[in-house]
Amino acid sequence: MSANPDFIYQPPMSPYLDIVFQDEDIVVLNKSSGLLSVPGRLPEHQDCLQNRVQRVLPTATIVHRLDMATSGIIIMALNKPAHVNISRQFEQRKTNKSYIARVFGHVKEHEGSVDLPLICDWPNRPKQKVDHENGKQSLTHYQVLSYSELDSEGKSSGDESTLVELTPITGRSHQLRVHMLALGHPILGDRLYAHEQALTVSPRLQLHARNLSLAHPVTGELLAFVAPCPFN
Repeated sequence: MSANPDFIYQPPMSPYLDIVFQDEDIVVLNKSSGLLSVPGRLPEHQDCLQNRVQRVLPTATIVHRLDMATSGIIIMALNKPAHVNISRQFEQRKTNKSYIARVFGHVKEHEGSVDLPLICDWPNRPKQKVDHENGKQSLTHYQVLSYSELDSEGKSSGDESTLVELTPITGRSHQLRVHMLALGHPILGDRLYAHEQALTVSPRLQLHARNLSLAHPVTGELLAFVAPCPFN
């Protein structure tokens, strides 16, 4: 974690697990900000969503991930056929996901797209960066929801922020965070990418996976899950 040397992992304990939906094939959860999706290499990084769920549902497997600092909807499979089916839906972009983020400054265009290729910034990993020669194609649509003043202590600081809905078409690592940074509007509380002014105004990354819709892996029924945004 060379880009974040002062980081100390302190996963939230309440709620320990927030199960939104469960049947014989899938379990859908609302992941807390600050909790790893899967275990890290170090012993102190073993507490994670996957291990917590497997204590209750031993057959559960991770199909996709959310960044540790991102909160919101995540789905796990409870058997191999469900895992294969959901993985295929993600690969073929048949799932629909949208996120809510609060970003620094006023985003001028009410809606738009960011189409910039991304690659790992290897010397500063886990950070990603825009690379037009070697990066993988990455596309994000955005829409402004509201504008507001930043207010960290109940006082107007004179700085401005924008609440946006983000719809990733591709699923690159840190895609939404780097695309918003490329627009000149880093996400508030982003320890990896935000400048000091955007970092200090929020104790957490203000990025939340609010919506996920996909076909049930067995019945084919269209399912739509929502987790209310905690910082809206």
